Amino acid sequence: MANTFSQFVTFIYVSDLKASAAFYGGQLGLELVLDQGSCYIFRVAGDAFLGVCETKNAFTNREGIIITLVSEAVADWALQLQKQGVVIEKGPLLNAQYNIYHCFLRDPDGYLIEIQQFLDPAWPAPLT
Repeated sequence: MANTFSQFVTFIYVSDLKASAAFYGGQLGLELVLDQGSCYIFRVAGDAFLGVCETKNAFTNREGIIITLVSEAVADWALQLQKQGVVIEKGPLLNAQYNIYHCFLRDPDGYLIEIQQFLDPAWPAPLT
């Protein structure tokens, strides 16, 4: 069976929708494409989206989730975010094991965010 998926959305559940929307839409500069009231959907790249949804209880497990945003400007992002008061938990640094350059930070609800550059020439180039 051929893959019939044409888009990707990752949904996360947050305790403070306004703070998370300000982080993803403001500090990271992601485009808001749909406001569903209790859920905002942002375009990350092309047909890749992130849904940020309000929840009244913590039924979702944040452990094991890493939201990776691919960029050739890892150090620039880290510096820009630090200037906005965002704590960079690790990096930017080279990870020789995976041949990547990356840094880590957390969003207002503790989700782990990785800003990463693939250095491996086998990694597919972004679609244009």
